Amino acid sequence: MPSLMVKLYSVIFKYQQKHLLQGLIETPESNKSNPFGITSRPHESIAASNPSFTDGVATKDIRANPYSSLSLRIFLPDTAVTSSLASSYQIPNYGGYSPVEGRSHRKLPVMLQFHGGGFVSGSNESVGNDAFCRRIAKLCDVIVVAVGYRLAPETKCPGAFEDGFKVLNWLAKQSNLAVCGRLGAQNHIFDSFGASMVEPWLAAHGDTSRCVLLGVSSGANIADYVARKAVEAGKRLDPVKVVAQILMFPFFIGRTPTHSEIKLSSTYFYDKTMCKLAWKLFLPKEEFNLDHPAANPLIAGRQPPLKCMPPTITVVAEHDFMRDRAIAYSEELRKVNVDAPLLDYKDAVHEFATLDVLLQTPQAQACAEDVSIWVKKYISLRGHEFSY
Repeated sequence: MPSLMVKLYSVIFKYQQKHLLQGLIETPESNKSNPFGITSRPHESIAASNPSFTDGVATKDIRANPYSSLSLRIFLPDTAVTSSLASSYQIPNYGGYSPVEGRSHRKLPVMLQFHGGGFVSGSNESVGNDAFCRRIAKLCDVIVVAVGYRLAPETKCPGAFEDGFKVLNWLAKQSNLAVCGRLGAQNHIFDSFGASMVEPWLAAHGDTSRCVLLGVSSGANIADYVARKAVEAGKRLDPVKVVAQILMFPFFIGRTPTHSEIKLSSTYFYDKTMCKLAWKLFLPKEEFNLDHPAANPLIAGRQPPLKCMPPTITVVAEHDFMRDRAIAYSEELRKVNVDAPLLDYKDAVHEFATLDVLLQTPQAQACAEDVSIWVKKYISLRGHEFSY
């Protein structure tokens, strides 16, 4: 059974989340729509970014799209530079790490991370998500790009899903702009605001041919959608290659309940009532259906075929009512010879490895380490580690 601390925090979490969900449900429809969108709620505790290497990771926030609230937080581990070089790369007026042009730089895989929150809450800049992404960046030795997608109900489905794929296209654009920079054209490429569009950390250190998707809870649904769109796009995304995806506690549901959805319907953290409220807020009213393609990965006719999906590791918890559908999806992937291992943690709850109050537990640390061991099979170095 989960510890007393987990049970107590679950009570507090459910009270706050149900209050939020109910408040959003009762908000008049005319006040909900917001095309620009929001990426965080006022109650979220936000961690400030720090472009200097602190605790082994430097972070910065950028806007990927001037026409929406879509935002990104980049996590760069200090393994990208040697300790002797890191200090020499500081810009006095900037106060953070900036790669020097004309020098060789170590290239790292890029991991897109999608936070949880039932599509209606959470943030890529929250204290919990910031700490989790720092851990993953260091353990996996990757650049993590945490995506601040637009939340519901201000932005309905497929807004968050489209944001995810926009970021993948943005990565491809960044890779191509970096090549232009190496050819001497970088200083002549500007965005609509007159500023250079090239993101220097990614240009210097990002290897998008080794791209991984990581989704937590509702973020796992987004990651799975982005993986499908990447398969469909094929070479149009070059040089971006999605080599693996990590689905942690997917927010899957369906009209016909599974065993866990019956047995654990009132379990810790997200229960079935809360989950249904979240889906009502996310899906357009005329499309509400628990067998919607965004909700149920096992409905017939989803494209592309499962055999085309990238290697996929799935993390589930014993006391998560959504576990059975995630397990079934993992099994279907294995049936068509996709490398799709399942990590099932005993006495664990939904988001046990990512919630801020549980991040320091041994089980959360072990989960992150287990995931990093698997994903390194697919992001191991191909070709030269350094480039100009």
